[in-house]
Amino acid sequence: MNKYNTLNKMVVLYVLFIMLFAGFMTSILFFILYSIGVSQIFLLTPVLTPFIALLISSIIGTSISAVANEKVLRPLNQLIKATKIISTGNFDVRVEEMNNISEISSLLRGFNHMAKELDSIELFRNDFINNFSHEIKTPIVSISGFAKQLRNENLSPQKRKEYTDIIISESERLSNMSTNILLLTNYENQQIITNQSEYELDEQIRNCIILLEKKWTKKNLGIDIDLIPVKMFGNAEMLSHLWLNLLDNAIKYSAYNGHISISSSQDADSIQVMISDCGNGMDDEVLKNIFVKFYQGDKSHIMPGNGLGLSIVKRIVELYDGKIAVKSKPGQGTTFTVYLPKSQAV
Repeated sequence: MNKYNTLNKMVVLYVLFIMLFAGFMTSILFFILYSIGVSQIFLLTPVLTPFIALLISSIIGTSISAVANEKVLRPLNQLIKATKIISTGNFDVRVEEMNNISEISSLLRGFNHMAKELDSIELFRNDFINNFSHEIKTPIVSISGFAKQLRNENLSPQKRKEYTDIIISESERLSNMSTNILLLTNYENQQIITNQSEYELDEQIRNCIILLEKKWTKKNLGIDIDLIPVKMFGNAEMLSHLWLNLLDNAIKYSAYNGHISISSSQDADSIQVMISDCGNGMDDEVLKNIFVKFYQGDKSHIMPGNGLGLSIVKRIVELYDGKIAVKSKPGQGTTFTVYLPKSQAV
């Protein structure tokens, strides 16, 4: 409402300026005419003098308005055209912004921001539909195919159990994929961190390790923990998804009877958490794409997963204005380092 009132005042002042300027220019013109001796015309027809002055002022005012309106209304006309283009579904359009702090300038910046967000949402939607439709097809085909096989009355108990296990496995994969997609979609459309509270970061990471105990004990992995006490102020549930995904990855790709290292440190600017595994590592091609949605470095798809875990991790780090670094070489394992701003610490 305040901006609306300010804009109204600007319009009133703009009209007032044109009127005053037109009157001033008319006075200057009359003064010049009197100075060069044309005043006799006005003395002969004094009644017409006000009308002549009004006519001259109108001509001057209209000329000034025509020139000024071209500059003032050009951004608005540009905005109207861009809005019509947006309404057709083309979100690539942008308007030229003004280098001032006026309401029109704010409106243009707001429009460009809106168009950018709509374009981002549209790209995400298309990417999501293309990738999800491809990824969801595999488990559905498997479930359908092996369910049909179970109709065979001559199927041996061993095969029946094998097919049932595959159906259960693919159903769990489908369920996990749906959960991760909903989670990633939520974080992709979130711009600020909500539901923040104070908690112990080192204790949270230890709890995440315990939650995954069944997985790392199954592979007989050793867990080396070196965490410093750090109090955080943030969304505990959001960060727990980050640690769970990184730890799950480390467990998944570590060799049997190997070990995982989890440590933390801090400096003047950030808190660092490092998670290292003893797996086969990654080459440069895989490293370039690990944060891409649905990307899986394991082309054989032997390892469980849907390529969304690290995308979730990356988005959470972005929401915290942090960084994530990856060091990996084939045969030498992988280390993920998460940098969270010190401002999040209590």
